[in-house]
Amino acid sequence: MSQNALRRVAIIGGVRIPFCRSNTLYADKSNLEMLTAVLNGLVEKYKLAGVYIDEAVGGAVVSHSRDWNLAREAVLGTKLAPTTPGITMQQACGTSLQAAMGIAAKIAVGQIGSGIAMGSDTTSDAPIVFKEKFAHRLVEAQNARSFGDRLKAFKGFHPGELAPQPPSVSEPRTGLSMGQHTELMAQQWKVSRADQDQLAFESHKKAAEAYRSGYMDDLVIPFAGVFRDNNMREDISLEKMASLKAAFDKSERGTLTAANSTPLTDGAAAVLLASEEWAAQRGLPVQAYLVDAQTTALDFVAGEGLLMAPTVAVSRLLERNGLRLQDFDFYEIHEAFAAQVLATLEAWEDPVYCKTHLGRDEPLGSIDRSRLNVHGSSIAFGHPFAATGARILANLAKLLSEHGGRGLISICTAGGMGVAAILEGKKTAEMQIAA
Repeated sequence: MSQNALRRVAIIGGVRIPFCRSNTLYADKSNLEMLTAVLNGLVEKYKLAGVYIDEAVGGAVVSHSRDWNLAREAVLGTKLAPTTPGITMQQACGTSLQAAMGIAAKIAVGQIGSGIAMGSDTTSDAPIVFKEKFAHRLVEAQNARSFGDRLKAFKGFHPGELAPQPPSVSEPRTGLSMGQHTELMAQQWKVSRADQDQLAFESHKKAAEAYRSGYMDDLVIPFAGVFRDNNMREDISLEKMASLKAAFDKSERGTLTAANSTPLTDGAAAVLLASEEWAAQRGLPVQAYLVDAQTTALDFVAGEGLLMAPTVAVSRLLERNGLRLQDFDFYEIHEAFAAQVLATLEAWEDPVYCKTHLGRDEPLGSIDRSRLNVHGSSIAFGHPFAATGARILANLAKLLSEHGGRGLISICTAGGMGVAAILEGKKTAEMQIAA
């Protein structure tokens, strides 16, 4: 292959298990169990039993120390060829989309022909550890050479050292939770409670319709006796939503509630990517193509909005590909919070923000909201951190296989980072080549 020739990266499709609120139906399930199940679902869907895949890449955000080799262990629990490498990585809520980006780059240059991007997360099975002082005592006792030395390790011990330390949901650099940061964004962009509730309401309604119409049938596989997401509310009511108290800012300024924010969620998802040649050899139709992607970060510690980095990622993608924000048929913006989605849309329309943060003389402008998250998104389905990218990627690829056109993905992550990607349907991609 010529060094200058890049291959197109095909998305064959994906699956996920139903997403469930933490400490409910998957309370006794681990990341390994969920990730193994979703991989086997992908194997069954695309007849991959015994097939060697060049790379299976992904991970979990909330994980135990025992899961240091999570991706490989998951692969070994499936019907894939046991020689399939499993590579564990993590980028908060962008994990599985970032995994797809790495796989895509290798496919494009001809290094590999196939790959699986995946992610799993559970906060039901979160690691709970002892305080650091007691942990150091245990290490000292383990390394002691005599019984007396072991006893010395616990000199001055206080029962308070045994208090469990669950994983923190706060940003280490600011001490604020993601919800608290988003409240600040909502206030900066003057995002109203009513607009947030409306977006969340629409997410649930669209997700319920996606299930009712059968659209979700080949995207979700049963797991542990569960057949659909248990966070989705078909009977959601704006009146009931309006009665909820603010969840993060208890003052009269607070606008984020349990209804317009994503809940802690357990689940897993996976997507199969390949070169066109590999797909053709296996008789697998291409749903869409992963055209380009971008990762960015911003200085949220200095006051920039924690979840605003996708605004920058999307801007760079558009510039590199000679596109406008309006040149898309579908927009998949991860709904960490309704306020974060609305702040993102406001920022793209704001001339000052686009000048100072994106380096643009003109604002990116508005999008056609009827094209946004057309089958619902994270507020309705739930958000198992590392799995969300693969869920969105699989959903958008299917949308483009059915309707054609071009789609944009935008995912915010912890740590002030953002991941974005452009997908094209098969006909659109072929027209681009012809042109």
